[in-house]
Parts: sequence; structure tokens; C-alpha cells
Amino acid sequence: MKKTWKIDIDCPNCAAKVERALQKLPGVVSVSLNYVQKKITLEAADDRFEEVRKAAYAKMKEIEPDAEIFFDEAAAEAQGNIKQSWKLDIDCPNCAAKVERALQKLPGVVSVSLNYVQKKITLEAPADRFEEVRKAAYAKMKEIEPDAEIFFDEAEQPSGTVCPCGGHHHEDDDDDEHEHHQHHHDSECGCGHEHHHHDDNDHDEREHHEHSHEHGHEHGGANKGKKLMIRVATAVALLALGLVSKTNLGETHWATIVVFIAAYLVAGYDVLWRAICNIRRGEVFDENFLMTVASVGAMCVAEYAEGVAVMVLYQIGEYFQDKAVDKSRESITKLMDIRPDYANLVDGNDSRRVSPEQVRVGNIILVKPGEKIPLDGVVIEGNSSLNTTALTGESLPRDVKEGDQVLSGCVNLSGVMKVKVTVGYGESTVAKILALVESSGDAKAKTERFITKFSRIYTPAVCFFALALAIIPSLFDGNWTKWIYTALTFLVISCPCALVISVPLTFFSGIGGASKKGILIKGATYLETLAGLDTVVFDKTGTLTKGTFSVTGVHPAKGVTKDELLDVAAHAEAFSDHPIAISIKEALGRAVDMNRVSDASEAAGHGVQAKVDGQQVYAGNARLMESIGVKAAEPAEIGTVVHVARGGQYLGALVISDVIKENSASAMEALKSAGVKRLVMLTGDRQEVAADIAKKVGLTDYRAELLPEDKVSALEGLLGDGHTVAFTGDGINDAPVLRRADIGIAMGGVGADAAIEAADIVLMDDDPAKIAQGVRHARRTMRIVHQNIIFALAVKLLVMVLGICGFANMWLAVFADVGVAMLAILNAMRAMKMK
Repeated sequence: MKKTWKIDIDCPNCAAKVERALQKLPGVVSVSLNYVQKKITLEAADDRFEEVRKAAYAKMKEIEPDAEIFFDEAAAEAQGNIKQSWKLDIDCPNCAAKVERALQKLPGVVSVSLNYVQKKITLEAPADRFEEVRKAAYAKMKEIEPDAEIFFDEAEQPSGTVCPCGGHHHEDDDDDEHEHHQHHHDSECGCGHEHHHHDDNDHDEREHHEHSHEHGHEHGGANKGKKLMIRVATAVALLALGLVSKTNLGETHWATIVVFIAAYLVAGYDVLWRAICNIRRGEVFDENFLMTVASVGAMCVAEYAEGVAVMVLYQIGEYFQDKAVDKSRESITKLMDIRPDYANLVDGNDSRRVSPEQVRVGNIILVKPGEKIPLDGVVIEGNSSLNTTALTGESLPRDVKEGDQVLSGCVNLSGVMKVKVTVGYGESTVAKILALVESSGDAKAKTERFITKFSRIYTPAVCFFALALAIIPSLFDGNWTKWIYTALTFLVISCPCALVISVPLTFFSGIGGASKKGILIKGATYLETLAGLDTVVFDKTGTLTKGTFSVTGVHPAKGVTKDELLDVAAHAEAFSDHPIAISIKEALGRAVDMNRVSDASEAAGHGVQAKVDGQQVYAGNARLMESIGVKAAEPAEIGTVVHVARGGQYLGALVISDVIKENSASAMEALKSAGVKRLVMLTGDRQEVAADIAKKVGLTDYRAELLPEDKVSALEGLLGDGHTVAFTGDGINDAPVLRRADIGIAMGGVGADAAIEAADIVLMDDDPAKIAQGVRHARRTMRIVHQNIIFALAVKLLVMVLGICGFANMWLAVFADVGVAMLAILNAMRAMKMK
């Protein structure tokens, strides 16, 4: 039995301590604590589950007595939870952070993640409470951001919008045959992203979704920008009129004051209103409050023109800042624009264009030169060359012919092909990639979470410091006007938008840039971990070697012929599809007679056993021979040895060799150059084979003769002591080790469901050199993150000091605040380019 509960724990080290302690408890099969999503998953035998759960609870409270653990909210098992995403049209990072914090506190919420860069909110809750939690979340979101647009139904989205992942929305067909109409009338856009059509009882929610709101963060779309610029232009005209009136009538004349107030209200009435509403809701410290206090304060000390100018410049800055973020979002979306727009469905002798979602498994599609392959399938007619850059990042074309598998997202370069579809669009390679990239914003990095927390402390601290700056010096020199003005300037520069915007944008750009090169990173937290990597652990077969085995030695025992040895071994391996078994059957040179084989079974990590011609046959390693009391002879050759015994008699040994990948050695050199100090191989092969491969490819260490369960223990021995450890495997047989490492990297992820599911990073081809490339890119991305943090804080600190010393006015403060944000956004975009 496996269950998941919510645990209120933020400290990653505390979470790791809890997880390690629970893994050692008697009766625990597996345990996983995700401190990002604040949930813990425990697996134990059904008959001992309650006992283990209580012991786990006691241990958790012993380690973290202040942690809150919500057993009553786990109404469903982990796989019974529902996770859905919707578009939330919100650009303000502080607004987004407020919504996310509030939703995390709602009863029944398993996890929630709001990504304002992707304009997406993801909510997870138990299946039997999901609708209740969704409605509570909706109410809370509208309470905090009443003007934000929330789209529970894709049909509600403004025309021309795209899914946050870049997939274009399609109108739904009423045909019940369409696979994308699931229960609750769910549908999928190009990324596999679910959009949910709710019943009429949700009409009260939907009628709030009007598109005429005037929200300062452009929640209303492109028209909002035009309206804002008209308001700004009007305010500037009124400001100019006020300056003329000030010159001719005087600053304190009622006409001058009225014109300035009119200019101020035209420019910033929405900011003023939001500040008032937020104060009423208890959400005081945000940019609306800061700009309102600063501008109103300036007018109160008779700096009317400056008060208006601050609001005008703030609105202009917000407009261009939002434009920059939108442009960045659009650029990243285009970077991942691999979704096919249509499929040519073959109908008799003709073909017709349809949406990829309408194509069924077994249908035939026509792919013409220059078109993207819309769905995974097998070529049944024609041959061509494919551009796989969108999937693997490699520019070298791949030739395909009749009988070859082709994957969606590749571009057909030359010939016309007919392809038989093997999976529906929702399960296709391109849909999985888009879904993975689209959901990557949910796993936030430690730096990202730190900046969010920092901004919550930074802004109130600056406000209180500004209050002290206005009062304390004035008590000594009596110059209240000067120090109040200085404090107001201090407030203007205190807005943390440059940090709150640029940091997640940098991570998102970095993930997008990596995905274009065939390196799929599941979230910012994994990119951040990758940057600190100092140990890489490799599986051998298919990772450092090609995984293409061949029999290179046949050593029969006395009285046994080579053909007899191969015949018995091949029939014992008849039902196995392991690469070693396939190589033995190929070496036999003739078809295996399945009628001669019965009672076949596999002993993981040891070999196989079966009855061949009615006699019990064993084929496997020396440990298997030892377990049945047969003495095996070890050949002198280096390679994987398969010993064969029949009816207690030793028949001999086969030596199977794997081929080392051509680029494995250069990949190890690249990792060493990138600062990775430990390169370790884990293998079930013999010591001699492991030592030979380790020497040839340049590993620093290896562990040999390991059973599958031993690999986890071997990996755990490398964890700790400040090391950041990645495990690299094929993602199929190595799932437990992939999950146990600090970061799991699955290679050859094209078409491998298990790889995409198990790993934190998926390499879309089998090139180990991509790991070093990914490490370098992650470190460059982190450098950009740190540059933005240091630059923003340094400029703000400098202007604050200049303001205190009387050298900076409110105009300069606004320019500095907006300028820093713009430069930080532009710098963040550099992470899209992967060198």
C-alpha cells in the first residue's frame, strides 16, 4: 500500500533528514519526501501499513516537532490525486506570489504551483475532494486578485491565445469517438495539457470572466496596453498644463493643484485603488502601496509635479516591463514550437488534413517533404531523411525506410512516406516533451523560493526604514519636508520587481534553451542541482556502452560440442528479450524451437532457468552456478560470461562482449573539464570487465558484480559529505537508483516512457557528452541568476544611499527601479542560448 500526505516543511535539509530516517524504519518499502510540493509518500505492506504509518509519524515528529502533518487530507492514494492546470492571466509577480501562498494554506490542497512566466497555475488535490478544493481555490484567487482572468475552460480564452507551453488551442468536436474527450469532457491541447469543461453549475464562476477589467498588470490583454498608453498620454498633457499653470499662476493656486490632481488620477487611479483594496485585505506591502505612498506623499509636501511624474513613469515602466516579459515568453514558446499543426489522414486513395488529436491508433497518415511528423508510428511505404533537431538537438539527418519507427516532432526532409500510427497524440513523443517542458515551472529552485521569501521581508523592512528616516532625523534638525521627501524617494526604489521577475524568467529561459538541444530538465530545482554537480554515477549497458552484444567466445566443457552448448543456452533464453539473450539466440544461427521449452523463469541479477527437452537448464553468472551446486570454469577472455548447466552437469561458458560508445571517453574528459570530480560506474558485470571499461573510458571508480538491489546501496554510499550526485541510466531498469540520486538522468529518452517518468533530466539521445553540456549550461544559467540578484540589489542600495545623502530625487529612483528590471529581464534572456 502506498499513500501520500501533506507535510508543512520548507527546509530542504530537514526534509532530507526526515526522509533518510524513515527509510531505515522496519517495514518501510519506500518513502519519498518532496519538500517543494510539501508532501510525503510512504509505501509499506498492506497488513503492516497502519503500524508503519504510526512509527513514521512518531519519527517525523521526533526529528521535526514543529512540522505539521495532515493525515486527514490524504483522502486518496498518491495515484488517486488529481492534478490540473489552468491559465491564469496575471503578469504581476507579487500578485502571483500572494495567490500561491494563499492557496497553499487551503484545506485539501496537496500541492499548488503558480508560474507567472508561463501564466499557469497547477493545483493538486485528492480525487474525491478535487471539485470542492477547486472551487475554494477559485474563490480565494478572486478574493486576492479580483480582476485577474482565470480560464477553467479553454473556450473561455481570448481568441488567438496559446497554451502556456506553446500548443495552439483547437475547438472541440462533439464526436464521441475523439479520444481527447475524457470524463468531465476533458480535452488536450498540443502539450497534453488538460483543459476542463465544467457543468452549468460553474456558470456563476464563468460570468466573472469579462475582458474589460483595467488591471495595471495588463490582465486584459493587448487592448489594455493601448488604453494605458492613452491614459499616460493624457496624464502627460495634463502634467504639462499644470507646469504652465504653475509658472503663470503659482504652485499653490487652486487651478494648478486641480490640474495636477487630475493628471495624477488619470495616470494612477488603478494603482491607488488596488493599494486601498489590498490594505483592506491585509496585503499591504506591494508595489501599489509603495507607489501610492510615495506619489501621494510627494503631493502632500507640495511636490505636485513630482508626484504625478512618479506615477506616470511607474506606469510607463510597468508597461514596457510587461512587454519585455511577454516578448521573453513568446521567444521561449517559439523555441519549443515543435507541435505539429495537422496530420494528413489517408482515406482510400486520398488524404485530408485533420487535427493530430483526431487520428487513431492504426490509422495511416501521409507525411510530405517539409512537414513535421505529427504522430509516432512505423513507416509502411516510402523512405526519407529526417531532421531530428527538435527532439535530440542533433543536426545530422537520420535516414528511415520501410519498417523503421518514426517519432512525432521530426521534420521530413525528402521523400513522401506513409506511416501507420502506433500511439494516440496524447501519448506521442512530442506531446510528452511539450507536457514536460510546460510543467517544468512547477518545481521551483531554492534560489527562486529564497527570492520570493526575501521580497516578503525586504519590502516591509524598507518601508519601516523609510518611516524611521522620515521621523528620526527630523526630530534633530526640524527639517520635516526634506526628510519626508528623502523617505519617499527611498520607498520608490524599494520595489523588488527586478528580482521577482528576472529570477524565474532566467530559469525558464535556461530550461527552454536546454530543451532545444535535446536536454529536457523537469524543473528549475533540477537545473540548480545540476549546476552544483560533482559526482556522476553511470550504469554500464546502454550508457557507456552501446548495449549491442555479440558472442565472442564459446567454451564448451569436456564432451560437449560448441553447437550443443549454443543450442541449449539459446533455448534456455528463448523467452528473454534481454540484449544478452538476443545475442545468444543470434549466435545459434537458426530459429529457436519454442516447443522444446517450458517452465521458463528469470532470476534477477543471476540469469534464467527453463526446461529444455524436459531437462532443467540454468544459464547465468557464477553465482547462479554456485547456488545450484555446479562448479563453473572462468574463461580468460574479458567480457560478460554466461555459464550453462543442464541437469546438474556443467556444459560450458559463453563470453559476450559489449561495445564501448565512441564518445564515452571524450564525454568523461568533458565532465572532468566541467569540474566533476568523481565518475563512477555501477555494473552487475565481472570485476575484470568493469576494470577494463573503467580504464578505457577514464572513470575514477567503479563497483562491479552488483545485483539490481545492490545498486541503490552503492549509490547511497556515494551520497552525503556535501557531494551532489547524479545517476545516469537508461531509465527503464534503473528507476529506483534514478529516484534515489540527487538528480536522475535518463539517456535515450526518445520514445522511452519509463525514462521520462523516472528521471529528473532526460537526454533525448544516447550521447553521454550531453551531460557535460548540460552541466555547463546549468552553471551559466546560475551565473545569470546571481548576476541579476547582485546587480539589482547593488543599484538599489546605491540609489538608496544617494537618496539619503540628498543626491537622488524621485525621478532618478523611478528610472533606476524600472531600468534595473528591464536590464535584468534582458540578461535573463541570455539563458535561452545554450553554448
